[in-house]
Amino acid sequence: MSRLSRLAAPALIISALLLTGCVADDAPAPDAEASTPAPAPTTAVPTPASPTDAVPSGPVLSMTVLPTGCEDMLDDAVLAQLEDIPLNDPSFGESGVLPDRSLRCVWSEPGSQTTRLVTTINYAPEQPVLDYLNVLMADGFVCYEPSGGLRCEATWDNETAPVTDGRTLFYRDGVLIDTQYSNLAPSGYTAAIIRTLWPEG
Repeated sequence: MSRLSRLAAPALIISALLLTGCVADDAPAPDAEASTPAPAPTTAVPTPASPTDAVPSGPVLSMTVLPTGCEDMLDDAVLAQLEDIPLNDPSFGESGVLPDRSLRCVWSEPGSQTTRLVTTINYAPEQPVLDYLNVLMADGFVCYEPSGGLRCEATWDNETAPVTDGRTLFYRDGVLIDTQYSNLAPSGYTAAIIRTLWPEG
């Protein structure tokens, strides 16, 4: 049984959620190189997820080593797209390697309200992650299974500015990659992180 099939029951509910999930046409998630295409977008609008959501985390048995550098986990093509964007400015709070060994990377100009890319990578047990993603699916996120893992994503219109916001989550081998962004979605971003963490493919 795939992890995707365990996100909701019965199977008919999963199919309906996948068909009604939304990935907007005008601003793709920060990854244009996923090996498995996402389901076709529709006109449904997902509920924006709060950055303060209690994202699952905790000890797991994993063979994957968490990255320790925000730039080290990206390739040259992605870094070129972020070349003029400050990384981990103190005004955005804690970043880099945190006390729990997770990595938080914030790409944004200090004081910017609508151009930001925040990625957190941490260990998380599988069942709490599946439960969390199930809630996101109910809010309109599309989930599918590329690159040996489970990916959920959505985009929506910013409430205060004419830009697109979005969120992409990828889970594999006990590691959760959570990227939330506003008006900043580098092509190939998530794919580059995946290749760094799992170079064997």
